[in-house]
Amino acid sequence: MVVGSIPTPGANENNLISPTLEEVRTCDMINNMNKLKNIEEKFSLLWVFVMFNYLYCDVITLIDPIKQTGPQLTQGFLLGAAILMEIPIVMILLSRILKYKINRWANIIAGTIMVAVQILTLFIGIPTIYYVFFSVVEIACVLFIVWTAWNWKNIEENINNI
Repeated sequence: MVVGSIPTPGANENNLISPTLEEVRTCDMINNMNKLKNIEEKFSLLWVFVMFNYLYCDVITLIDPIKQTGPQLTQGFLLGAAILMEIPIVMILLSRILKYKINRWANIIAGTIMVAVQILTLFIGIPTIYYVFFSVVEIACVLFIVWTAWNWKNIEENINNI
């Protein structure tokens, strides 16, 4: 404390004001809200990442001369594939806008469906080495989404209890 100065309530020996408990709680609340937003952004970014892997694998498959001799694709099969691919596409958006509880379960359910389908595709015919590589990356990424969503705690509820 400087000689001749009037002591300030809450000031320490270096004449710095210590934050009140309410200020600490407010700061913690802001940090927790930032974490909440970051996890939603993380989910969205991971879905974008996995979508690029799905897309690039499909592009390589289209130009692979070995795969050109596969079965004829019907309109029904293509519609099913489109619906399946809509799951990760919509999760890019939903991960950012849904509230905690439904967001968490949407990521768990969508991720579980996508992992199951990707694993099943490995047993249809003999997969190429590039397809196995992309599948490992896709499955690992989506499992990380599911694991993160499963372990995601409701920070908003904890903030309201402060």
